[in-house]
Amino acid sequence: MKRVLTAVALIPVVVLLVFRAPLWLFALVIAALIVITLREYLDIAKAAGIKPFRCLSYIAALLPIGFLLYVIVTAAFLGHARHYWFYSPENALMTIWRNLALLAPVIFGIPLVFQKDLSGGLSSAAVSAFGIFYIGASLSTLIVLRSEASQAILVIFVLFSVWAGDIAAYYIGKNFGRHKLAPIVSPNKSWEGAIASVVASVGMAFLVLHYRHDLNEWFAPSGSFRFAFGTSYMPIGTIRLVHVIALGVLTNIAAQFGDLFESALKRGAGVKDSGTLLPGHGGLLDRIDALLFAIPVVWYYANLTGFLLP
Repeated sequence: MKRVLTAVALIPVVVLLVFRAPLWLFALVIAALIVITLREYLDIAKAAGIKPFRCLSYIAALLPIGFLLYVIVTAAFLGHARHYWFYSPENALMTIWRNLALLAPVIFGIPLVFQKDLSGGLSSAAVSAFGIFYIGASLSTLIVLRSEASQAILVIFVLFSVWAGDIAAYYIGKNFGRHKLAPIVSPNKSWEGAIASVVASVGMAFLVLHYRHDLNEWFAPSGSFRFAFGTSYMPIGTIRLVHVIALGVLTNIAAQFGDLFESALKRGAGVKDSGTLLPGHGGLLDRIDALLFAIPVVWYYANLTGFLLP
């Protein structure tokens, strides 16, 4: 019952933020989620006997969003004609993450040199570097999708797809599951539930993309970086059936592996839940673990295929 009540209370808030919050507020919420989720991840690492670089991990994970908020404030006060990043802030965000990927060995390698206890140093640096991309880069991609006029609908899709897949897997697996999917990592998951989850995700892809024009009208114009963007998001062109099916299948597969991956982390560390923040769900990482794998897959598919472009 706690699990259901928590979901009923949170889902409307999340949907409202996605549709109506100005982008600066949406970015701040994502930053808060990164801090909470990263803390839970680092706690799991600690339980596994690893000593991560906590402060450095928080700073690195929040740096791209901090720059993004700077862009918003600068554009608001100076005018977009005087600031280059106003024209492509989403590219700026991804550029910073690419630079962090290149500099990660330096960022987390230098502090290791000054450690008194060097035992487990490689694990500490590796876990810290992995965490900022596993959580920070993935959640930051939601801001990129939200800021793009043609891709904002994908934020709704990835949320609804993961939720629908999770519900289908739970109820079908509980009532009809006979064949174990990953008995060592998650004994309760079944192939029957996994297949039902894929079907639910594809069905959600049909629904969201079929009603994409109506859903697009719900987005607040202030959700765009471009302050004079207009009264609504640009229309989305015709979408081929193959893209709907492929997006639903790939998103769901990524989401299920995201769930299993976090279960593997917890099992390896001897931890049941990542935290106690959400009654009935455990920690925040327990609730969004599937999203952390699904979000990058959705972003890459949309940008590699361009299927949303009119």
